[in-house]
Amino acid sequence: MYNIIINCIVCALMLAPAAAWAALPLITDDSYTQGKGKSQLELGAAYNGYNSSEGSVAINETDLVIFSTLTYGITNSVDIFIDLFYVWSDVQREGSNVTADGISDTVLGVKWRLFEKDRLSFAVKPVIIIPTGNEEKGLGGGRIDYGAYFILTKEFDPWAIHANLGYIRNENEIDQRNDLWQASLATTYEMVKDLKLCADIGAITNKDKTSEVERSYLLVGLIYSVKENIDTSLGVKFGLNNPEKDWALLPGVTYRF
Repeated sequence: MYNIIINCIVCALMLAPAAAWAALPLITDDSYTQGKGKSQLELGAAYNGYNSSEGSVAINETDLVIFSTLTYGITNSVDIFIDLFYVWSDVQREGSNVTADGISDTVLGVKWRLFEKDRLSFAVKPVIIIPTGNEEKGLGGGRIDYGAYFILTKEFDPWAIHANLGYIRNENEIDQRNDLWQASLATTYEMVKDLKLCADIGAITNKDKTSEVERSYLLVGLIYSVKENIDTSLGVKFGLNNPEKDWALLPGVTYRF
């Protein structure tokens, strides 16, 4: 029972890093950078629910992930960033109630836009994950992880398309898979000035060694520019198979300065 509860709590962390790296509310990142000396602060949350079972026993889980990303442009084509996460999770099973909350692992990274021509651009994003979360509560892996994302963006007004392929080496002390892959595709469409419709679809390696089914999702949302340097966003994410969360609500605010 303990391992099942830990696996449920760990699932709360699977959405958080990806959501925070992209333009809110998307999970798929774009190749854009801030520009030399410019910064960006993203504040967001992911509230999600999940129902599963172990034999005839129902397991109901509710999670809240609050995250922030601070990005700074050290050149016009290179950004550095830090992601911070706070997780709260509630797992109900056989009338029992188990909760866990606290700071999760911290992500440090660099985005480097290597190529740009005719509104087509390509970037790489190496990351390192620092074990600041408590692995005994399922809030972190307990070891330093690392990886990289490859990002492609193509613009043709009013559309923009983004594609990602990523890999994370998941060194951990809680018996998860070590090699994690992510592939995703997203698009934005400017319906009217300052208002964009967005959609995102992808698949991510399941950290749970007991499952051979990869997690897949579909996300739809809106991005509204309140001012030139302030965006508000709201997304709804749906699980396309059993390992993925049934649903998630993703509000966020982005401030550029």
